[in-house]
Amino acid sequence: MLYPDTVESEVLVHKPWFVAVMFAAIFALFLTFDLSGTSMGELMRPVIGEPLESGIYGRFAIAFVIAVLFCLNVVLIGFASLRVQITIVWLELLLLFLAFFKTFNLSLPFMAEKLPFLVTQGLFTTIYVSAISIVIASAIAILGAVAKLSTNGFAYAIASFYTSFFRGLPLLMQVYLIYLGLPQLGFIIDAVPAGILALSLCYGAYMTEIFRSGIQSIDRGQWEASRSIGFGFGITMRKIILPQALPVIIPPTGNQFISMLKDSSLVSVIGVWELMFLARTLGQKSFQHMEMLISAAMLYWGVSICLELIQSRIERHYARSKVR
Repeated sequence: MLYPDTVESEVLVHKPWFVAVMFAAIFALFLTFDLSGTSMGELMRPVIGEPLESGIYGRFAIAFVIAVLFCLNVVLIGFASLRVQITIVWLELLLLFLAFFKTFNLSLPFMAEKLPFLVTQGLFTTIYVSAISIVIASAIAILGAVAKLSTNGFAYAIASFYTSFFRGLPLLMQVYLIYLGLPQLGFIIDAVPAGILALSLCYGAYMTEIFRSGIQSIDRGQWEASRSIGFGFGITMRKIILPQALPVIIPPTGNQFISMLKDSSLVSVIGVWELMFLARTLGQKSFQHMEMLISAAMLYWGVSICLELIQSRIERHYARSKVR
Protein backbone atom coordinates (compact mmCIF):
# COMPACT_ATOMS: atom_id res chain seq x y z
CA MET A 1 0.00 0.00 0.00
CA LEU A 2 0.97 3.63 -0.39
CA TYR A 3 2.11 5.67 2.57
CA PRO A 4 -0.83 6.85 4.75
CA ASP A 5 -2.17 10.19 3.58
CA THR A 6 -1.87 12.83 6.31
CA VAL A 7 -4.32 15.16 4.56
CA GLU A 8 -7.90 14.59 5.65
CA SER A 9 -10.42 14.40 2.83
CA GLU A 10 -13.90 13.08 2.24
CA VAL A 11 -14.12 9.37 1.45
CA LEU A 12 -14.63 8.90 -2.28
CA VAL A 13 -17.55 6.46 -1.94
CA HIS A 14 -19.42 9.04 0.20
CA LYS A 15 -19.36 11.76 -2.43
CA PRO A 16 -22.80 12.22 -4.05
CA TRP A 17 -21.48 12.46 -7.60
CA PHE A 18 -19.55 9.19 -7.22
CA VAL A 19 -22.58 7.38 -5.77
CA ALA A 20 -24.74 8.70 -8.63
CA VAL A 21 -22.27 7.60 -11.29
CA MET A 22 -21.89 4.19 -9.63
CA PHE A 23 -25.67 3.74 -9.39
CA ALA A 24 -26.15 4.67 -13.05
CA ALA A 25 -23.39 2.29 -14.19
CA ILE A 26 -24.69 -0.68 -12.17
CA PHE A 27 -28.30 0.02 -13.19
CA ALA A 28 -27.38 0.22 -16.88
CA LEU A 29 -25.27 -2.93 -16.65
CA PHE A 30 -27.96 -5.13 -15.10
CA LEU A 31 -30.68 -3.63 -17.25
CA THR A 32 -29.01 -5.25 -20.25
CA PHE A 33 -29.52 -8.71 -18.70
CA ASP A 34 -32.83 -10.47 -18.26
CA LEU A 35 -32.61 -11.78 -14.68
CA SER A 36 -36.31 -12.50 -14.32
CA GLY A 37 -35.69 -16.24 -14.76
CA THR A 38 -33.10 -16.38 -11.97
CA SER A 39 -33.43 -16.58 -8.19
CA MET A 40 -33.43 -12.78 -8.15
CA GLY A 41 -36.65 -12.84 -10.17
CA GLU A 42 -38.21 -15.19 -7.62
CA LEU A 43 -37.22 -12.86 -4.78
CA MET A 44 -38.86 -9.97 -6.64
CA ARG A 45 -42.08 -11.90 -7.32
CA PRO A 46 -44.14 -9.86 -4.76
CA VAL A 47 -43.20 -6.69 -6.67
CA ILE A 48 -43.15 -7.77 -10.33
CA GLY A 49 -45.63 -10.66 -10.22
CA GLU A 50 -44.88 -13.66 -12.42
CA PRO A 51 -41.16 -13.17 -13.24
CA LEU A 52 -41.23 -14.66 -16.74
CA GLU A 53 -44.19 -12.48 -17.72
CA SER A 54 -42.98 -9.24 -16.14
CA GLY A 55 -41.25 -8.01 -19.30
CA ILE A 56 -39.38 -4.72 -19.27
CA TYR A 57 -40.94 -3.73 -15.95
CA GLY A 58 -39.40 -6.79 -14.28
CA ARG A 59 -35.99 -6.09 -15.77
CA PHE A 60 -36.20 -2.44 -14.70
CA ALA A 61 -37.25 -3.31 -11.13
CA ILE A 62 -34.60 -5.99 -10.69
CA ALA A 63 -31.83 -3.74 -12.06
CA PHE A 64 -33.02 -0.88 -9.83
CA VAL A 65 -33.00 -3.02 -6.67
CA ILE A 66 -29.55 -4.48 -7.45
CA ALA A 67 -28.12 -0.99 -8.08
CA VAL A 68 -29.60 0.33 -4.83
CA LEU A 69 -28.31 -2.60 -2.79
CA PHE A 70 -24.87 -2.37 -4.39
CA CYS A 71 -24.51 1.37 -3.75
CA LEU A 72 -25.84 1.05 -0.20
CA ASN A 73 -23.38 -1.75 0.47
CA VAL A 74 -20.42 0.29 -0.83
CA VAL A 75 -21.41 3.41 1.12
CA LEU A 76 -21.83 1.49 4.39
CA ILE A 77 -18.53 -0.33 3.97
CA GLY A 78 -16.89 3.06 3.44
CA PHE A 79 -17.57 3.95 7.11
CA ALA A 80 -15.51 1.00 8.39
CA SER A 81 -11.77 0.88 9.02
CA LEU A 82 -9.39 -0.35 6.34
CA ARG A 83 -8.98 -3.87 7.74
CA VAL A 84 -12.72 -4.26 8.24
CA GLN A 85 -13.36 -3.06 4.69
CA ILE A 86 -10.94 -5.62 3.28
CA THR A 87 -12.45 -8.43 5.36
CA ILE A 88 -16.04 -7.59 4.39
CA VAL A 89 -15.27 -7.28 0.67
CA TRP A 90 -13.36 -10.58 0.70
CA LEU A 91 -16.26 -12.35 2.42
CA GLU A 92 -18.82 -10.88 0.03
CA LEU A 93 -16.80 -11.88 -3.04
CA LEU A 94 -16.29 -15.36 -1.58
CA LEU A 95 -20.03 -15.74 -1.07
CA LEU A 96 -20.64 -14.66 -4.66
CA PHE A 97 -18.19 -17.29 -5.89
CA LEU A 98 -19.87 -19.96 -3.78
CA ALA A 99 -23.24 -18.93 -5.15
CA PHE A 100 -21.83 -19.16 -8.67
CA PHE A 101 -20.42 -22.64 -8.05
CA LYS A 102 -23.76 -23.74 -6.58
CA THR A 103 -25.36 -23.24 -9.99
CA PHE A 104 -23.34 -26.20 -11.32
CA ASN A 105 -25.21 -28.65 -9.04
CA LEU A 106 -21.94 -30.16 -7.88
CA SER A 107 -21.74 -33.59 -6.28
CA LEU A 108 -20.16 -32.78 -2.92
CA PRO A 109 -19.81 -36.45 -1.83
CA PHE A 110 -17.83 -37.18 -5.01
CA MET A 111 -15.56 -34.18 -4.36
CA ALA A 112 -15.02 -35.24 -0.74
CA GLU A 113 -14.17 -38.77 -1.86
CA LYS A 114 -11.54 -37.69 -4.40
CA LEU A 115 -10.08 -34.74 -2.49
CA PRO A 116 -7.61 -36.73 -0.31
CA PHE A 117 -6.05 -38.34 -3.40
CA LEU A 118 -5.87 -34.95 -5.13
CA VAL A 119 -3.99 -33.55 -2.15
CA THR A 120 -1.64 -36.44 -1.33
CA GLN A 121 -0.69 -37.25 -4.93
CA GLY A 122 -1.55 -34.28 -7.15
CA LEU A 123 -0.90 -31.30 -4.88
CA PHE A 124 2.23 -32.87 -3.39
CA THR A 125 3.69 -33.48 -6.85
CA THR A 126 2.80 -29.94 -7.96
CA ILE A 127 4.53 -28.36 -4.94
CA TYR A 128 7.49 -30.74 -5.26
CA VAL A 129 8.04 -29.92 -8.94
CA SER A 130 7.56 -26.18 -8.39
CA ALA A 131 9.84 -25.97 -5.34
CA ILE A 132 12.76 -27.74 -7.00
CA SER A 133 12.26 -25.71 -10.18
CA ILE A 134 12.27 -22.35 -8.38
CA VAL A 135 15.51 -23.22 -6.54
CA ILE A 136 17.24 -24.20 -9.79
CA ALA A 137 15.77 -21.19 -11.61
CA SER A 138 17.05 -18.85 -8.89
CA ALA A 139 20.56 -20.26 -9.19
CA ILE A 140 20.43 -19.88 -12.97
CA ALA A 141 19.07 -16.34 -12.59
CA ILE A 142 21.92 -15.24 -10.33
CA LEU A 143 24.53 -16.58 -12.74
CA GLY A 144 22.69 -15.11 -15.72
CA ALA A 145 22.34 -11.70 -14.08
CA VAL A 146 26.01 -11.54 -13.16
CA ALA A 147 26.93 -12.58 -16.71
CA LYS A 148 24.71 -9.90 -18.26
CA LEU A 149 26.29 -7.28 -16.01
CA SER A 150 29.86 -8.37 -16.68
CA THR A 151 32.27 -6.85 -19.18
CA ASN A 152 33.15 -10.31 -20.49
CA GLY A 153 31.81 -10.59 -24.01
CA PHE A 154 31.51 -14.38 -23.95
CA ALA A 155 29.55 -14.40 -20.68
CA TYR A 156 27.24 -11.61 -21.83
CA ALA A 157 26.63 -13.27 -25.20
CA ILE A 158 25.75 -16.63 -23.63
CA ALA A 159 23.45 -15.05 -21.02
CA SER A 160 21.67 -12.80 -23.51
CA PHE A 161 21.20 -15.70 -25.97
CA TYR A 162 19.80 -17.86 -23.16
CA THR A 163 17.29 -15.26 -21.99
CA SER A 164 16.24 -14.40 -25.54
CA PHE A 165 15.70 -18.05 -26.54
CA PHE A 166 13.83 -19.30 -23.49
CA ARG A 167 11.70 -16.18 -23.15
CA GLY A 168 10.88 -16.38 -26.84
CA LEU A 169 9.43 -19.91 -26.80
CA PRO A 170 6.15 -21.00 -25.19
CA LEU A 171 6.68 -23.07 -22.05
CA LEU A 172 4.63 -25.93 -23.46
CA MET A 173 6.94 -26.12 -26.49
CA GLN A 174 9.97 -26.23 -24.19
CA VAL A 175 8.41 -29.13 -22.27
CA TYR A 176 7.92 -31.05 -25.52
CA LEU A 177 11.41 -30.22 -26.85
CA ILE A 178 13.08 -31.47 -23.68
CA TYR A 179 10.91 -34.55 -23.14
CA LEU A 180 10.68 -35.65 -26.78
CA GLY A 181 13.79 -34.06 -28.27
CA LEU A 182 16.54 -35.13 -25.87
CA PRO A 183 15.88 -38.90 -26.36
CA GLN A 184 16.67 -38.42 -30.07
CA LEU A 185 20.11 -37.22 -28.99
CA GLY A 186 20.58 -40.25 -26.76
CA PHE A 187 19.56 -38.62 -23.46
CA ILE A 188 16.61 -40.50 -21.99
CA ILE A 189 14.83 -38.39 -19.38
CA ASP A 190 11.78 -39.20 -17.29
CA ALA A 191 8.68 -37.04 -17.23
CA VAL A 192 9.23 -35.40 -13.82
CA PRO A 193 12.89 -34.40 -14.42
CA ALA A 194 11.91 -33.15 -17.90
CA GLY A 195 9.17 -30.99 -16.41
CA ILE A 196 11.50 -29.63 -13.73
CA LEU A 197 14.18 -28.85 -16.31
CA ALA A 198 11.73 -27.07 -18.60
CA LEU A 199 10.28 -24.96 -15.78
CA SER A 200 13.75 -24.15 -14.42
CA LEU A 201 15.15 -23.03 -17.76
CA CYS A 202 12.06 -21.02 -18.71
CA TYR A 203 11.64 -19.21 -15.41
CA GLY A 204 15.39 -18.86 -14.96
CA ALA A 205 15.39 -16.70 -18.09
CA TYR A 206 12.67 -14.41 -16.75
CA MET A 207 14.23 -14.25 -13.29
CA THR A 208 17.61 -13.39 -14.81
CA GLU A 209 16.15 -10.05 -15.86
CA ILE A 210 14.57 -9.61 -12.41
CA PHE A 211 17.91 -10.17 -10.67
CA ARG A 212 19.74 -7.99 -13.19
CA SER A 213 17.38 -5.07 -12.70
CA GLY A 214 17.49 -5.52 -8.91
CA ILE A 215 21.28 -5.41 -8.88
CA GLN A 216 21.35 -2.39 -11.20
CA SER A 217 18.93 -0.54 -8.91
CA ILE A 218 21.74 -0.24 -6.33
CA ASP A 219 23.72 2.96 -6.69
CA ARG A 220 27.07 2.53 -8.42
CA GLY A 221 28.77 4.28 -5.53
CA GLN A 222 28.08 1.26 -3.31
CA TRP A 223 30.10 -0.93 -5.66
CA GLU A 224 32.92 1.59 -6.01
CA ALA A 225 33.15 2.12 -2.25
CA SER A 226 33.31 -1.61 -1.63
CA ARG A 227 36.01 -2.15 -4.23
CA SER A 228 38.01 0.84 -2.96
CA ILE A 229 38.43 -0.74 0.50
CA GLY A 230 39.68 -3.97 -1.02
CA PHE A 231 36.59 -6.17 -1.15
CA GLY A 232 36.64 -8.74 -3.94
CA PHE A 233 33.85 -9.34 -6.43
CA GLY A 234 32.30 -12.21 -4.46
CA ILE A 235 32.26 -10.39 -1.10
CA THR A 236 30.95 -7.22 -2.71
CA MET A 237 28.03 -9.05 -4.29
CA ARG A 238 27.29 -11.20 -1.23
CA LYS A 239 27.72 -8.61 1.52
CA ILE A 240 26.98 -5.26 -0.13
CA ILE A 241 24.96 -5.47 -3.35
CA LEU A 242 22.58 -8.44 -2.97
CA PRO A 243 21.35 -7.56 0.57
CA GLN A 244 20.28 -4.14 -0.75
CA ALA A 245 18.86 -5.59 -3.97
CA LEU A 246 16.71 -8.22 -2.25
CA PRO A 247 13.84 -5.83 -1.39
CA VAL A 248 13.60 -5.05 -5.12
CA ILE A 249 14.04 -8.66 -6.22
CA ILE A 250 11.70 -10.46 -3.80
CA PRO A 251 8.27 -9.16 -4.99
CA PRO A 252 8.64 -10.14 -8.67
CA THR A 253 10.41 -13.37 -7.67
CA GLY A 254 7.48 -14.28 -5.44
CA ASN A 255 5.14 -13.59 -8.33
CA GLN A 256 7.24 -15.88 -10.53
CA PHE A 257 6.97 -18.68 -7.97
CA ILE A 258 3.20 -18.34 -7.83
CA SER A 259 3.06 -18.28 -11.62
CA MET A 260 5.31 -21.35 -11.79
CA LEU A 261 3.00 -23.18 -9.39
CA LYS A 262 0.17 -22.76 -11.89
CA ASP A 263 2.28 -23.29 -15.00
CA SER A 264 3.42 -26.63 -13.57
CA SER A 265 0.05 -27.88 -14.82
CA LEU A 266 1.61 -27.89 -18.31
CA VAL A 267 3.80 -30.85 -17.39
CA SER A 268 0.61 -32.93 -17.23
CA VAL A 269 0.85 -33.25 -21.03
CA ILE A 270 3.84 -35.57 -20.60
CA GLY A 271 2.11 -37.72 -18.00
CA VAL A 272 3.25 -36.21 -14.70
CA TRP A 273 0.66 -37.00 -12.03
CA GLU A 274 0.35 -33.47 -10.78
CA LEU A 275 -2.83 -31.70 -9.71
CA MET A 276 -4.24 -30.82 -13.13
CA PHE A 277 -3.52 -34.26 -14.59
CA LEU A 278 -5.37 -36.01 -11.77
CA ALA A 279 -8.28 -33.56 -11.84
CA ARG A 280 -8.78 -34.18 -15.55
CA THR A 281 -8.32 -37.95 -15.26
CA LEU A 282 -10.61 -38.47 -12.26
CA GLY A 283 -13.29 -36.29 -13.80
CA GLN A 284 -13.28 -38.19 -17.10
CA LYS A 285 -14.09 -41.54 -15.51
CA SER A 286 -17.54 -40.47 -14.31
CA PHE A 287 -18.03 -37.38 -16.52
CA GLN A 288 -17.91 -35.17 -13.42
CA HIS A 289 -15.43 -32.70 -14.83
CA MET A 290 -16.60 -29.59 -13.00
CA GLU A 291 -16.30 -31.23 -9.57
CA MET A 292 -12.66 -32.11 -10.13
CA LEU A 293 -11.74 -28.88 -11.91
CA ILE A 294 -13.26 -26.75 -9.16
CA SER A 295 -11.53 -28.88 -6.50
CA ALA A 296 -8.19 -28.38 -8.27
CA ALA A 297 -8.89 -24.66 -8.66
CA MET A 298 -9.54 -24.30 -4.93
CA LEU A 299 -6.32 -26.15 -4.10
CA TYR A 300 -4.31 -23.97 -6.48
CA TRP A 301 -5.89 -20.87 -4.98
CA GLY A 302 -5.28 -22.03 -1.41
CA VAL A 303 -1.59 -22.68 -2.02
CA SER A 304 -1.27 -19.36 -3.86
CA ILE A 305 -2.75 -17.53 -0.86
CA CYS A 306 -0.22 -19.23 1.43
CA LEU A 307 2.61 -18.16 -0.88
CA GLU A 308 1.25 -14.60 -0.99
CA LEU A 309 1.28 -14.45 2.83
CA ILE A 310 4.85 -15.79 2.97
CA GLN A 311 5.94 -13.29 0.33
CA SER A 312 4.27 -10.47 2.25
CA ARG A 313 6.10 -11.37 5.46
CA ILE A 314 9.46 -11.55 3.67
CA GLU A 315 8.82 -8.17 2.05
CA ARG A 316 7.98 -6.63 5.43
CA HIS A 317 11.15 -8.13 6.89
CA TYR A 318 13.37 -6.53 4.27
CA ALA A 319 11.44 -3.25 4.35
CA ARG A 320 12.09 -2.60 8.05
CA SER A 321 14.89 -0.17 7.25
CA LYS A 322 12.42 2.04 5.35
CA VAL A 323 9.81 2.21 8.12
CA ARG A 324 9.56 5.66 9.69
